[in-house]
Formats: sequence, C-alpha cells, structure tokens
Amino acid sequence: TGIKMMDLLCPLVKGSKTGMLGGAALGKTLLTLELIRNGVTTAGATCVFAGVGERIREANELVYALREQQLLRNVAMVFGQMHESPGARFNAAFAGVTLAEEFLDHGHDVLLFVDSLFRFVQAGAEVSALLGYTPSETGYQPTMAAEVAAFQERITTSLGCAITAIEAVYVPSDDLTDPAVVCIASSLNQVLVLSRERMQLGLYPAIDPLRSASAHLDEAVVGARHYAVAQRVL
Repeated sequence: TGIKMMDLLCPLVKGSKTGMLGGAALGKTLLTLELIRNGVTTAGATCVFAGVGERIREANELVYALREQQLLRNVAMVFGQMHESPGARFNAAFAGVTLAEEFLDHGHDVLLFVDSLFRFVQAGAEVSALLGYTPSETGYQPTMAAEVAAFQERITTSLGCAITAIEAVYVPSDDLTDPAVVCIASSLNQVLVLSRERMQLGLYPAIDPLRSASAHLDEAVVGARHYAVAQRVL
C-alpha cells in the first residue's frame, strides 16, 4: 500500500477484509483515497468504491481528487449518500459488491472500498423501523447480524482472483463498544483503529498501532523477519 504502518503492522492480504474504524474527521476518507491511488498505480488494481450514507461533500471531493490524479477510469463508483432514502443507502453497499463480483467474474482482482459500513447498518435500522419491526435492546434492528453477514459473505475469491475489501466504519462518539461496530468488526480479518489522540498530535495516518489488530501478522504469512520487526515496533 505504501503506507508504512499498514504494510508493517496490518499487511493487506489478497481476498481479506480490512476495517478502518474511527470517529468523525479522523481521516478515513483520505486514507481510502491514498489506498486507491497506491493500489491503481503500483498494482494496477481494479477498484470499486461504494459511498454509503456519507456526506455529499466527501463524495464530490473524492470524485474531483480521482479525476485530478487521472484515476477515475480505474474506479467504478456507486453512491447512496446521506440525503437519500434509507432504502437507497442500504442497497448502495450491495450495489458496490455486485459491481465487484462482475469484475471478479471477468478475471480481475478487485479492491472494494466501502465508506461507511456503519451507515449501511444505520440505513437498515431505518428500513426496519419503517417496516414496523421491534428494535433490539440497543435500538438497532433485530436483523443487524444477518444483514452484515449477507454483505460480508459476498466478498469472495474465484478462479485465482479475489475481492479485497477495505471498509471504513464510522464509530459513533468514538465508542468502539457500539453494537454495530462490534458486529461489523467480528467479520473482519484486521482492524485499523484511528485515534483522536494521535490526530490531535498531528500524527498521520492517525492509526493507533496498539489498538489495531491483524490476523495476518503471522510468521506463516509475512515471514519470520517481518514478524520479528513488527513485534519489536509494537
């Protein structure tokens, strides 16, 4: 990825699911843009971006940034933004993974970016309320786990090619114990936790290495030297 903290401590593995967890204004969208740029320029990746329930301004800035860097032709984009109906926001995530599956079927490795999967859950809660379902104890829809699983299980491999997912997850009030955040994180291979303290110190990307975790930081995956260096750094 060219982002040293990720490459050392949370290496991106083909076919994996990575979550970027963080509250408002911690740099999730900027990190997504950097990963798209590096993925296209260094690996020639096919990218799909699903904007789910985020600010219209952010989508606009992303499109202009990709156009400015001449990356727009490498990125398929679908949006269900904050001003749209809950049904449109909810289905934007599934539209994104459907695009990724289409590229996968044509023999492409795909980088699938979703910003933000929390808004997907939030849209599902609104749809659930409109259907008259009784909310769970925490106020979320009773079908939350099934909906998250229905999305995550479509991130798959086929004939040597794979969808690699990088999912931004908004953390309400910086509370990592929020039920929606916990539900999403349980499906991921690794989590990058963005820290407000590091951001306020001017450390970018504001990833907290001690709160982040990766199932791939293992000698069998990265080799003995990489693993030993990463452990010393931590």
